[in-house]
Amino acid sequence: MKSFLSILMVIMISVHVGLASTTTITKAERRALLDIYEQTDGDSWTQTWDLNGPVSSWKGITVKDNHIIAINLFNNNLNGVLPESLGNLKYLEHLNLAFNNLTGVLPKDIVKLENLKTLKLEMNRIKGALPEAIGNLGQLEEFSMFNNFLSGPIPEGFGQLKNLKILNLSSNNLKGIIPTAIGNLTKLEKLGLFENGLEGSIPGELGKLGKLKELVLANNQLGGEIPVEFSQLASLRILQIQNNRFESFTGLKNMDTKRFLVFDTDDATLNPYNEINLRKTRTRMADTKFEDDDNNE
Repeated sequence: MKSFLSILMVIMISVHVGLASTTTITKAERRALLDIYEQTDGDSWTQTWDLNGPVSSWKGITVKDNHIIAINLFNNNLNGVLPESLGNLKYLEHLNLAFNNLTGVLPKDIVKLENLKTLKLEMNRIKGALPEAIGNLGQLEEFSMFNNFLSGPIPEGFGQLKNLKILNLSSNNLKGIIPTAIGNLTKLEKLGLFENGLEGSIPGELGKLGKLKELVLANNQLGGEIPVEFSQLASLRILQIQNNRFESFTGLKNMDTKRFLVFDTDDATLNPYNEINLRKTRTRMADTKFEDDDNNE
């Protein structure tokens, strides 16, 4: 009898573990994943999905409490457009589709991903304007879309993303001014707007970014004077503002250039590493610090 009870208990434990390991997600979330697969030529991905297997076993998919919380298909040969149903992944926290061949525009419903912390779409061919309602992504900590074909202005809504630490929109076709609302991002550590068509003056509000370590504004059409508030950027270690149309660099005079790892301007008298930096001045990827070194998010 004792032996029978022991066997029964082992069976019950096995069944329990088996049920616990079975992941069931909602139809809407599974449909969104299938739309990504179908609209980006999933059969030709470098590492494709076994659609007959459990979702939790699919390359780059992380499931928690029966919901999709992360998609990491970095450098996986995705070709096509992102589906509108992406907005149905409302529990998604991390989305990394960088270094692929994505085209088209951003889905308008991407702003429904209110739990999103990381959005990495750099090195694709996405075009069109950034969504005006970008401020809905209140949990966002990183937004990286360098080297795409984005156009239009930088939305004021970015100023609502109070948790943002990294904003990289370099090497696109963005126009207009740098929104003063960027100065609201007190947690921001890296700001890359290199190689766009931005104009106007740099807003003095950027001087409020006390945690900013990297500021890359090179290769635009920015003008006017450098804000005197730049002297308040005590954490700044990388500054690249060369190849613009500034009329005065007086705002940099009170900065201790010796503390910088990179300090590039069009005023050669200010640059502490002139011979080295002048060789880099017109490189397309001047902001190499923003490259996707950690693709496992």
